[in-house]
Amino acid sequence: MLQQITKGIKISVDVKFEGSFLKEMSFNHAFIYYITIENQSKDVVQLISRHWKIFESINRTQYLNGDGVLGKKPVLKPGDIHTYKSGCLIISPMGSMSGTYIMVNFSNAQKFNVEVPLFKLNAPYILN
Repeated sequence: MLQQITKGIKISVDVKFEGSFLKEMSFNHAFIYYITIENQSKDVVQLISRHWKIFESINRTQYLNGDGVLGKKPVLKPGDIHTYKSGCLIISPMGSMSGTYIMVNFSNAQKFNVEVPLFKLNAPYILN
């Protein structure tokens, strides 16, 4: 499990390979990632948007942006934890993801970035 703390917000990531399959005449590799967001700061914060960078070993990069996570914009009081799982399909059997959550601090109404550590998307059979 990877972990990173930015401005008192701890992000933990775990990833699991789900399998490979044909989709639209291309071989795809499915991954599920589990994210835990823990507010270790003294302020109430809210996650308002996300930005992902998905890199594939075939030298293809995708950028995804959106509001909240899975349609939610969680508010985290000090000590609160929000967990979710999501997925990613890539064409190459090796890649990586990294990202940023845009959050707002309720005590001063300031937006700030929280980094999601880079995590690898590797089909296990490619590493043998």
